[in-house]
Amino acid sequence: MVELHRAGRYDVAQPGKRAVLWEYVRPGARCAARNPGRRIIPMTFSTSVISTDLALALARAVVGLVIAAHGAQKVLGVWGGPGLAGWTQGITRMGMRPPLFWAYVSAFAELAGGIAFALGFLVPLVAAALTIQMGVAIARAHWAKGFWNTKGGIEFPFTLGAIAAISGVADPGPYSLDRTLGLPTFGAGAYAVVLVIGVIAYLIGARRPATEASKVGRAA
Repeated sequence: MVELHRAGRYDVAQPGKRAVLWEYVRPGARCAARNPGRRIIPMTFSTSVISTDLALALARAVVGLVIAAHGAQKVLGVWGGPGLAGWTQGITRMGMRPPLFWAYVSAFAELAGGIAFALGFLVPLVAAALTIQMGVAIARAHWAKGFWNTKGGIEFPFTLGAIAAISGVADPGPYSLDRTLGLPTFGAGAYAVVLVIGVIAYLIGARRPATEASKVGRAA
C-alpha cells in the first residue's frame, strides 16, 4: 500500500514556470529523515501527460477528420452519403440559391476543409470556413429541432463549430503544417474577416428571389 505525497517542485523548460513533482511513499514515511528505516518508492510523474499544443492538435485532428468524413459522404456518396446529386436536392430544400453552387461549396468545404483542419494547414482561414458551415447547418437544418442530437438538434454541429471557432482564434502551435512550412500566422483577425465574408455570402444565398417571394405572398 502506498500514498501519494507532494515531494517538491522542479524547473521546466520555460523560465519562470514550475511544475509539481510527486512521489509514492509508504504510509508513515512522509519524512525520510525522521524515519530512516522507511523506504521511499521513487515513482515520480508530472501533473500533465501531454502539452497544450499537442492536445489542441489532437482535437483539431479528430474534429477535422469527422467533418471530412461528412464531406466525403456529400462529395463521393460513400458511407451511406447522398453524393453531390442528393446533396444538391438537400440544399434546394434548405432554400439556398443557387442550389448547385452552394452544394459544391458546402460539400468541398467539409471534405477539403476538414482535411486541412486536421493537418493544421491555414488554420484560421479553414476554421472560419468550418465555423460558417456548421452555423449554416444549424440555422437551416437543426435549429427548429432543439438541442439534442437524438432529435436532430444542434448538439453535434454546435460542438464541431465551437471547436473550429476556438482553434481559429488560437495559435496553431508546433504540431501543424502552418508551423512546419513556416507559413505566416494569420491570427484571429483573418479568422474574423473570413467569418464576416462567409456570413454575408450566406445571407445573400439564403435570400429568396423577388419572384419567389411574390408567389409566396400571393399564395398567403
